[in-house]
Amino acid sequence: MARRVLVTGGGSGIGRAVARAFAEAGEAVTICGRNVEALAETDGGRGMTCLACDVTDEAQVNALFDAPYDVVVANAGGGKAGKLGDTTLEMWNDTLAVTLTGVFLTLRAALPGMGKGGRLIAIGSTASLQGGANIAAYAAAKHGVLGLVRSVAQEVAKKGITCNAVCPGFVATAMADRAAEGLMARRGIAREEAMALLYADNPVGRLITPEEVAASVLFLASEGAAMVNGHALSVSGGEI
Repeated sequence: MARRVLVTGGGSGIGRAVARAFAEAGEAVTICGRNVEALAETDGGRGMTCLACDVTDEAQVNALFDAPYDVVVANAGGGKAGKLGDTTLEMWNDTLAVTLTGVFLTLRAALPGMGKGGRLIAIGSTASLQGGANIAAYAAAKHGVLGLVRSVAQEVAKKGITCNAVCPGFVATAMADRAAEGLMARRGIAREEAMALLYADNPVGRLITPEEVAASVLFLASEGAAMVNGHALSVSGGEI
């Protein structure tokens, strides 16, 4: 029997790859996000349920859970690069709202109806595991995601539910494109050089694909991962 799977931020990037991977595995997938047209593009005739939702809005998130899900992937997040001194309070609050509070609201709403064998998975980042210049707000939010995941894991373990984080390095998504554009502007360098800087610390020497992140999510959602709980799975080619 197909499991019910929810993926937040399913309109692009990692969320799109995760949703499509679950759909291809025969699961009943629901995706949500702010851009309904992007959600429809993710679906592309695969039979997903597409719901408009702003994960920073408590009522909208709660409304997603009119019926329980077996797997919930809290993927929605984002942030802008910038030096700490240039980070306004508004930028800080916006980053924490979508990247940390959105995950909190999603996991909290998922728990009441989730039964034994349930899987809670948050998309973290290598920024969940270490800091970095010019990403103070984003790194703080992603560190918070990992702390949340590890705490929830302790609460749900005896219920037969797991809670884990997948922590990728730079992934070939629009977010990486924006980071490269920032480097180009700050350093006056060409796009190719900027992209190379993004994965300079990756021993494999390339960006990670969204599909590689999705494969890790599917593993954590599998029956074989029943004893993997409170874990931060680094998908970074050995960078972390």
